[in-house]
Amino acid sequence: MRLLILLLTCLCLCSGMTTDNTKSKQISYTRVREAYSLKGKVVDKTLAGHSISKDSLRIYFCAFKNEKILELWAKNSCDSAFVLLKEFNICDLSGDVGPKRRYKDLQVPEGFYHISELNPFSKYYLSLKVNYPNASDSIRGVRGRLGNYVFIHGSCVSSGCLAMTDDRIREIYVYCVEAYNAGQEVIGITIYPAKLTDATYTRFLTRYSKYKDDISLWGDLKKSYDLFNLKKVPPAVKFLPDGKHEVK
Repeated sequence: MRLLILLLTCLCLCSGMTTDNTKSKQISYTRVREAYSLKGKVVDKTLAGHSISKDSLRIYFCAFKNEKILELWAKNSCDSAFVLLKEFNICDLSGDVGPKRRYKDLQVPEGFYHISELNPFSKYYLSLKVNYPNASDSIRGVRGRLGNYVFIHGSCVSSGCLAMTDDRIREIYVYCVEAYNAGQEVIGITIYPAKLTDATYTRFLTRYSKYKDDISLWGDLKKSYDLFNLKKVPPAVKFLPDGKHEVK
């Protein structure tokens, strides 16, 4: 039994190994080195407290606009479910509940996304690019005027982004570097209008009954919210030709 546990642990760690040393590339930048200097030990301690190894780290983000919270979930690559690692307060976000549908509407997007780029020399200290517009946005947004610069970044000023402050983005950035370095290919982020409890969802349906596009998206996000809370695993999402989603 002891040997089996050791073998499983080794398998779990080895599955996260990668020949593409993301970390060595990233720490060649001054701000990333600074982030590691200030937050590296905090990240190590937090992961160790949840029995998660940096060598097999996998992460996932949930953002809640109404509550102004960014949740960081994590697990080892061989674990079956994610655990809540940390909650970060969002310092500023512009707009209101509802999706982003055009350039300069100041809305923070809502829906199913992933981190598409790490920017170590951002205008706002450090930033993580969100892959807006996704396939649904491209169908439901204003064609040719969708915009595409949506980030999770430092500072405390937002024009459609999630502004976290420099201090918080340092730590968030380090987690992302470590996850990519451990072999994670895609870091997902689901952006919700709010924590879609049954009560909140019902209130939104009543209050925004005229906003059919919003309600359609929120129905898909509600399925995601419920499934994730039940299983602690991001649901599989398929983008449909009409801009809706198959969530399961």
